[in-house]
Amino acid sequence: MRSSAAPSNVSSALAPTPPEATLRPVSLVPGADGPVEARLTVLSGPSGVGKDAVLAAVRRRHPDVWVSTSVTTRAPRPTETDGVEYHFVDRDRIAHLIESGELLEHAEYAGNLYGTPREPVLRRLAAGRPAFLVIELQGMRQVRKLLPDAQFVFLAPPSFEELERRLLGRGTEPEEIIRQRLDQARIELASEAEFDVTVVNDSVERAADELVTLIEHPVPRRRK
Repeated sequence: MRSSAAPSNVSSALAPTPPEATLRPVSLVPGADGPVEARLTVLSGPSGVGKDAVLAAVRRRHPDVWVSTSVTTRAPRPTETDGVEYHFVDRDRIAHLIESGELLEHAEYAGNLYGTPREPVLRRLAAGRPAFLVIELQGMRQVRKLLPDAQFVFLAPPSFEELERRLLGRGTEPEEIIRQRLDQARIELASEAEFDVTVVNDSVERAADELVTLIEHPVPRRRK
């Protein structure tokens, strides 16, 4: 179900951004020195924590929230639709997007590539409107270098045991992949201190509502 060429909606979303808009950090915090724009909120967390489920709840309960749609080489799950949860593409397509500078961030996770189209996010922020990304830890660190005044939210499980139960309960991946995800999750859980705020996913609906509150009323950026 992966295509070698991106659908037309992907192509239009990935139009190249002028170099001056892509190579310098952008100030997004009100009161900060330099240009002041809408705040970007970035959500990340370990595999199995429920990022996709929380994102679906945000879209369902708060359809006015703008969410960037990532590209991925991962195969669609039974309930996913191309262009909604993700743009499903092949590795050659993502390699081209990386080489041409059309991704805000990209990462390889559990054997699959993921990336965020750059131009739609920067265009929305430049218009003074908030944006929301759901990405992996590698990608979050890339975004922080480009947009250091964004708000970074860590989605945490109630416990590691619950995280393991969720991954095993998916039943959509082979045991070896699940083991890789659990090993990676241990590493990612140790990165919580890199984020501005933590949301515990003990309830998908409550976590989604808390995220929307943060998007609308961001916490002050923690200065290191």
